[in-house]
Amino acid sequence: MGPDPNLGVLLRNPYLEFSAQLLDHLHTVGYDDLRPAHLVVFQHIDPAGSRITDLARRAQMTKPSISYLVEQLEARGYLERTDDPSDGRARLVHLTTRGWSQITDALRHIASVEAELATALGPRRMSTLRRLLQELQQIMEDRRS
Repeated sequence: MGPDPNLGVLLRNPYLEFSAQLLDHLHTVGYDDLRPAHLVVFQHIDPAGSRITDLARRAQMTKPSISYLVEQLEARGYLERTDDPSDGRARLVHLTTRGWSQITDALRHIASVEAELATALGPRRMSTLRRLLQELQQIMEDRRS
């Protein structure tokens, strides 16, 4: 038996499983044209619209990579681009009605999974897990600055 998994693995594997289950749910309820990579766009888009450069920065991706995903989602009816009213040279990426519907369905599923986890762990341990993960996020962000 090898060493215990490191913290990165312990954080990554549940996240990947969480994402896979979310995507399975979305496929079941009619969003079967979504792929795992598309989820990052929905995680980082601002409700009022986002520039491609902002999406790329938030997702920690290159501008060409996020542009490719946005183009795919735009072709599938989840996103649209409009002129940025604060800068005539820039464009904003917005959720369409279909995009908002997908977000609503995803958030509903996420709440259901979190409720199941709270039942499995117990409310106190679930609260502790959430608090510790928030603290860990802050510690990691502070280390980078």
